[in-house]
Amino acid sequence: MDMSDLLRHAHCERYAIGAYDVVDTAFLEAVLDGAEGCRAPVIASLAESHFDHFDFECLMPVVVDAARRARVPVAIHLDHGHSLATVERAIRLGCNNVMVDASLSSLEDNIKATREVVRLARRCGVRVEGELGYVPGVEGEDAEKHPRAMQLTSLADAERYIAETPVDCLAISIGTVHGRLRGAPRLDFERLSALSSALHIPLVIHGGTGLSDDQYGMLAANGVAKINYFTGLADAAARSIVEEAESKDSPADTALIHGVRGAVRAEVERTCRLFGAAGRAGAASAACRRWREVEHVVVYNLRDGGQNVDWSAFAAQGVEALGAIPGVRNVLAGRALRTDAPYLLCWLIRFASPEVVASYRDHPDHVGYADKVFRPTAPDRVTIDFELVDVSGEEEKSSLSTQPPTSSGTKR
Repeated sequence: MDMSDLLRHAHCERYAIGAYDVVDTAFLEAVLDGAEGCRAPVIASLAESHFDHFDFECLMPVVVDAARRARVPVAIHLDHGHSLATVERAIRLGCNNVMVDASLSSLEDNIKATREVVRLARRCGVRVEGELGYVPGVEGEDAEKHPRAMQLTSLADAERYIAETPVDCLAISIGTVHGRLRGAPRLDFERLSALSSALHIPLVIHGGTGLSDDQYGMLAANGVAKINYFTGLADAAARSIVEEAESKDSPADTALIHGVRGAVRAEVERTCRLFGAAGRAGAASAACRRWREVEHVVVYNLRDGGQNVDWSAFAAQGVEALGAIPGVRNVLAGRALRTDAPYLLCWLIRFASPEVVASYRDHPDHVGYADKVFRPTAPDRVTIDFELVDVSGEEEKSSLSTQPPTSSGTKR
């Protein structure tokens, strides 16, 4: 689903959606199963800080497929991206919400870096989370990945940041930490209330593990629409592995994995209820747009039957040039099975969203390849943009949009 729609719905209805870090397929299945178990919208989050533990390129297609098949609304989020290049890569692989973490930088540099991400993401139809203030890490890995002291979010800085970026949602610092809290959590709800009243956009809490049940409810009541949650899942998985290993002399690997799925699923379901998201799947589906990709189809014939063209080299050049354009998810070149077909060759180019149609058309890499290589070589061609539609039983209740697809057919 469109994540900005999901967060706006949560923000208006005063509940929060859990963004659960996915580090392998066991966590992915458990997160979606837990959300389905209590009928909650959910965010599958992939953090660049975890890329050392899994292959992002390999895991993302599984995440996208699982999100499409889920029985609850799902968004896919890049968390704590380190660079514009990571954001571009995440969009290509299927994330429909992205975050670049420039919170260690000065306010001016944070605004500059975030503005560049917003500019890129908007052309791809993708939403952006910013972060202002600093949420530190404690103990072990979290302390290494989030090394500085806490810096609470300033209202004046936040107002400037929103005006100059502008992001779709904002992660703020009000007293949480990444990892395990030491002692009782103390959150600055007065600061949160002031930020929520002034900014009027969904707010995000990083470091969501370890708060009290009442605090989760107070966060949602004061404008927090997304709560990042991972340490609690990791702890549940670790406990499950230890218990399973101690209960048997030689536990099977599959038994350990099965136990992890069950433990993580239970924690996801528990926290979805605490965040107020349980039972909201139907209303969120009705209020939000389903994410739809676009298939840019080009059928063509080469000039003079292609007698003087090395088609394989010609197609490889196109795949390389067009596949690097932001918002392009895949580029395939094909030949007709029948030699008497009206068009013998094709491009199938997958766009992240309808917004990419315009940005792709005007991108210098596309213009250069099309004007210098493709159009002179293939004067006989037809181009059509198809908005891909989910025809499953959930389709009719998953979108408020009644507009027809913006597909167009052109011979040019």
